[in-house]
Amino acid sequence: MPQSKFQKSIYALLTVIITVHAYVFYSLYVLHGPDFMQWTGASSVLAAINKMGGVMMFGTNLPIWALVAVEFVLAYTLEMTIGSPLSFKLACRRFDPRSTHPVLFETAIVSATVGIMCPAMSFIAAWMYYPYMNGFSIFTLLANWLELTCYNFPFAWFSQLFFIQPIVRILFKKLFSKQIAAQLHAAA
Repeated sequence: MPQSKFQKSIYALLTVIITVHAYVFYSLYVLHGPDFMQWTGASSVLAAINKMGGVMMFGTNLPIWALVAVEFVLAYTLEMTIGSPLSFKLACRRFDPRSTHPVLFETAIVSATVGIMCPAMSFIAAWMYYPYMNGFSIFTLLANWLELTCYNFPFAWFSQLFFIQPIVRILFKKLFSKQIAAQLHAAA
């Protein structure tokens, strides 16, 4: 898969673009959508969000595109600095990349990435979506973090393993087909 730093950054970019949109959809529509519709009396989640003036982030209502932008920057930064490097090291501690079947090794990397990124991003989200209008309590923050991690982890693992990473690998192979072919030719 990605060999150079540039390729790794593009691979992470593709992953984060798909992942952030998937998680915002999951959070707003699947987890909170019915509550939003009930609170506002709207007939759709998007209408409910518009009726609420956006989604509460940092104690103020922001439009969905702002949530996506903030989460994208944070997720990409975290993925490039901690998620990717650490997940590869964790997978290498258990499996030798030269002798392990590529599917098994990729599964180990994806699982390690989810194990790192899900609690980290859930913690960040617990701060961003904290109900600041009610005051601040560390216990509420920790409870929100635990709740978010429990909701997000199964979705994160299954979506990354069976949906997002296969799509990213296909896109990556299309974008870097010439470089991949040259690397394979040079290795042979």
